[in-house]
Amino acid sequence: MFDLFSDIFTHRENGLRRLDARMKFFVVIATLITLILSRGFAYPLIVLTASLLALLAVRIPVRFIAFRLLMPAAIVLVLIGLKALLTHGEPLFRTVLWGVTIAITREGLTSGLSMGARVVAAVTLLILFGSVTPAHSIFHAMRWMRAPREWVELALLMYRYIFVLVETTANMATAQRLRLSYNGVRNSFRSAGVLCGAVMLKSIDQAMKAGEAMELRGHAGAVPLAPLTPLSPPQVTASIGACLLVVSIQGVCEWFLP
Repeated sequence: MFDLFSDIFTHRENGLRRLDARMKFFVVIATLITLILSRGFAYPLIVLTASLLALLAVRIPVRFIAFRLLMPAAIVLVLIGLKALLTHGEPLFRTVLWGVTIAITREGLTSGLSMGARVVAAVTLLILFGSVTPAHSIFHAMRWMRAPREWVELALLMYRYIFVLVETTANMATAQRLRLSYNGVRNSFRSAGVLCGAVMLKSIDQAMKAGEAMELRGHAGAVPLAPLTPLSPPQVTASIGACLLVVSIQGVCEWFLP
């Protein structure tokens, strides 16, 4: 499963991979904004379907997509349940449990499903964006778009060392398994606690070593990034056209589709 955390897929040659990261950034931001503003089911389903088809078209493994969607889907189910139970309206189901009336309302269920569709569509879109755009291109585009320098530098360091953290955790867990540390429920809980503590200490130690290494190499408080070339007129036109198309599709869905 460690390969699922790597950026190996972003280096595959395909049409989306060759597009400038800034162009993709503009379209993704426009799509996310329209998803937040949408109220029906049609537009989120269109974005979700288009993102899934694009992921399959660029040969992203299905298990990778499912693994990335697993946690957001669990959160969406909780949100749908809370909206269905806590929103007043026409009851679809009612029961009494330990003297407390529990009712699922039509309005709450509809609102929860609409919210869940928007969340899943947005997450799938971001998975697509991250699968066809290398991380360094994303950070470079963020700096070009005048994102705070501290945010970009922090994101660079986090992205660099998250793989070190995952690899260290996997190696420690493997060493524990070889010593039968997960034999039985009690041993498993105790070993998991030891693993969490060891990883935390290792993270602090790695952070101190990384800071010292950067200072020894002349780190002056800023990570230098080469300036990006301006977008060409065709790229600007294509970006604006794509954003307008996204807004148009959202408008049509809001006006003519439920």
